[in-house]
Amino acid sequence: MNKKDKKIPEVSLLKFLKHSANILKNPLPFHHNNFEEKGDTFRLNIGFNKSVIFSRDAGLVEYVLQKNQKNYVKSEIQTRDLVKYVGEGLLTSEGEHWKRQRKLIQPAFHKKQLANLMDAIKQAILQEYEKITTEEEIDIFPIYNDLAFQTVVKSLFSSAANQEEINRLQYITEETQKMLVKELRQPYLGWWFKASGKIDGYLKLTAEARNILKKMVQERRDSKERCDDLLDMLLEAKYEDGNFMDEEQLIDEILILFTAGHETTSNSLTFTAQLLALNPEWQEKIYAETLKLKKQTDDLMSFVTQAQITQQVIEESMRLYPPAYFIDRVNLEADEFNGLHFEAGSNLLFSLHEVHRHPDLWDDPDDFKPQRFAEGGRKYSSQYFPFGAGPRKCIGNNFAMFEMIIAVTELVNRYKIIAVNEEIDIKPLITLKPKNAILRFEKRI
Repeated sequence: MNKKDKKIPEVSLLKFLKHSANILKNPLPFHHNNFEEKGDTFRLNIGFNKSVIFSRDAGLVEYVLQKNQKNYVKSEIQTRDLVKYVGEGLLTSEGEHWKRQRKLIQPAFHKKQLANLMDAIKQAILQEYEKITTEEEIDIFPIYNDLAFQTVVKSLFSSAANQEEINRLQYITEETQKMLVKELRQPYLGWWFKASGKIDGYLKLTAEARNILKKMVQERRDSKERCDDLLDMLLEAKYEDGNFMDEEQLIDEILILFTAGHETTSNSLTFTAQLLALNPEWQEKIYAETLKLKKQTDDLMSFVTQAQITQQVIEESMRLYPPAYFIDRVNLEADEFNGLHFEAGSNLLFSLHEVHRHPDLWDDPDDFKPQRFAEGGRKYSSQYFPFGAGPRKCIGNNFAMFEMIIAVTELVNRYKIIAVNEEIDIKPLITLKPKNAILRFEKRI
């Protein structure tokens, strides 16, 4: 470290331990206060000689994820802790293994391929909307949680999936995530989680999920049927050497699609519905746009790519409530950015929740203003990261956007959404989850 380097402000271990109970419930207010007090980048001491560097510096995010991404890898949270529950798929792998998998799977998420899935996605959405009851207060999150899971299931397995098995997979996916949150937020109880057999219990659940998926894959192979879904594409994808994915790797990738694919979408759709309830004029704009587009085209892909107002609403919703609200990286070699020195092996944690609401980057950062995205998201590409950035940007970003546009337009087309609460409550787990998303629905006449 040379003399020109600025010292990264520190938050003491004592302060961390003093607030640990609140951090377990919701760490965002604690981090926000530290950002306000210490600036856009600070070091939080979480143990003896153990620290995490938190940042809401959009320039540093862009530098780490894009400009110098070769020097940064994901932290052990993903490459070790999450791996034990979901395996080494695209989300959790690194280096050559990740490159090989990304190259293999990328074509499955090409717009042309996604066009084949649009009708199945719409059917899954409409089926779940039948659960909405009008004229009473309901929590919309469970409906969106099921909707997003069913959408992934239909896109992967078409109609072949057995509902009982799907429910079991959904239960296991959600339970293992809750356990992982406990492990990450209470590292000091790691010994107890192991000694008590708690982790072993959850690993048994993960093994059960893998067996269910293996059975479903085998059934597809035995059927010799072509469904043109994601599973077909994954089964037919070949590496450069002409080999197919082995079964364990295939199951890893499917588990990742379940975990990453349903969780983030259900959160975003719930927050979007709540924001629309609090801003009814945007419901009417979406309704008018939907009516107009449905008269112009009956092609679903054409519809979703032209639904610009709906897209702006979803983008603004993900700005205010980014589902992946933290991104973590570790630098392989020592690095420097704007006078800040990062020794090799520094744990960096970027708060997208803070970046997306930074007063220096956004006008009226806490206000819902979808019109800010009227010129397209590219205008904000260096400060807006709902799907990450750089080579590791979420492979399913188009899939998620198309699914959400269909879900939001179909909802607004059928119902008027009425707010029950004036505030939107959050529950930050691995992803940013909604809490008490109580709404009322009135049928449109």
